Amino acid sequence: MMKYTRAIGFIAAILLVIACFIPWVFIESKNIIVTGIESSGTNFGKPGYVHFVFCFLFFVFHSMQKVWAKRWNVFVVALNGAWAIRNYFIISICVAGECPEKQIGFYLVAVTSLFMLLAALFSEVKQK
Repeated sequence: MMKYTRAIGFIAAILLVIACFIPWVFIESKNIIVTGIESSGTNFGKPGYVHFVFCFLFFVFHSMQKVWAKRWNVFVVALNGAWAIRNYFIISICVAGECPEKQIGFYLVAVTSLFMLLAALFSEVKQK
């Protein structure tokens, strides 16, 4: 398991970037499909761009074989996970009796963020 954590982390980060382009929710009353990049007609902004920054930092720190990089990586993926949870609660909240219909991209963001966290927690540093 430990020798695959590096690859699992990189694959999860790539899938997270892809998930930001896949539909997250469908708001039926406004006929709007919200993704991480496109949320026209709502006040959600573009939360996928923050995931892009966290994925970039994850790639940088996950590639390095230094203890300080692994520690920063855990911090970065914890922030990424918190951002995913924040998006889940804010974007999928029911307003005025109408609940947005969650799509596959929403769940993929949560799962890939979890896999990135696990990969950062269980990555090993090669000692001299």
